[in-house]
Amino acid sequence: MERVAPWLRAVNTVLTPAIAGRRKKVDRLIERAVRDAESRTGSTARGDDEFTDDMRTLLHAYAEVPGLTPVGWLGAVQEVTDRIENRLRIRKLHALNPEIADERIDRPIVVTGVPRTGTTLLQRLLAVPAGNRSPLLHQLMHPDLPGAPDHDHRRRTERTVDAMHKAVPTFGALYDMHPDKPDSCIWVLPHGVGHLVRIHPPGYVQWMLDRDAAPDYRYLKQTLQVLQHGGPKRRWVLRAPAHLWSLGPLMKAFPDAQIVWTHREPADALASLCSMTETAMAVNTTEADPGDIGRLWLGLLATGTDRARTERARLPAYTVIDVPYRHLTTEAPRQVPALFQRLGLPWGLAEQAALDAALATRPRGHRYDLARYGLGQAEVDYALADYKRIYGAFL
Repeated sequence: MERVAPWLRAVNTVLTPAIAGRRKKVDRLIERAVRDAESRTGSTARGDDEFTDDMRTLLHAYAEVPGLTPVGWLGAVQEVTDRIENRLRIRKLHALNPEIADERIDRPIVVTGVPRTGTTLLQRLLAVPAGNRSPLLHQLMHPDLPGAPDHDHRRRTERTVDAMHKAVPTFGALYDMHPDKPDSCIWVLPHGVGHLVRIHPPGYVQWMLDRDAAPDYRYLKQTLQVLQHGGPKRRWVLRAPAHLWSLGPLMKAFPDAQIVWTHREPADALASLCSMTETAMAVNTTEADPGDIGRLWLGLLATGTDRARTERARLPAYTVIDVPYRHLTTEAPRQVPALFQRLGLPWGLAEQAALDAALATRPRGHRYDLARYGLGQAEVDYALADYKRIYGAFL
């Protein structure tokens, strides 16, 4: 199956010699990214050395990726630059408007779970009630105060989305990205498993798993405070499968959060995730190995579910609601309204219309095979035995 547009392969082939010395350029590129971010925000990176150094670690890891494509490298450099810029803008806005820190992020609903378990659909449905809201993709990629001139922010997001769809024409069937639709917290959180859908940078995985994610979640809260400042107070609906690996830091930042944990048969979710990863990686490297993809994600899912179970045991039982995948697919007409009731949310004509539209337009035709990624049902069952034992009723 052709995963990327033919023209992209040609462009990458022509430009490959231009990135040959990328390993030696990382420090210089980080310095330029800081200068560009300072210029665009009118702020300073002074005092954010740790954030910048962590971005340097990410870019160094990208530079070591075997078969890295020019498009993959340029995309990584641009993402690092954007993330530094966003960080400086949020810090500046907090400094100029100290009252932003008083914005309360009360009882956010946080949708998480193993990737490919319906989290996107569920977040967008939960954002429909008038008293709720979710951050839109352009707000996550380039956050700013409400009412600030954001035409450039939105255009920049639109260009990113358009480029992805042109490079991978089939990506829309795997993941619905739109500047004006709710999206994932990974666009604010600087590090996590979200990066690993696109590339597997050597050394990054263990570094990411070992680091303290608490500062990342404080930054997420600061970003939400900026997006909320001066506007009506509505209940945030957040989403990221990546939260599963960092449930402890998330709850420290949002101690009254309501967690909605989606579940699906792990072998099916893993096969879908591996297929999505292989498609995304085709843009960034010429040496994506399906077996490596399968082994990495199997280990990561085992780690993520173990961490989440450990953190969940420390929380009051009412903090987490479990949602089977079938409640968002075949049983959705009956089970989604029931979930709204459990969350204390209204169910009316707008919510019903949103559910009907979501089910009618849900992407179909994504085919995936676990065996392609060197895995079988027995291997998945063994690695995730504890998860299946505890949550088997929700699979």
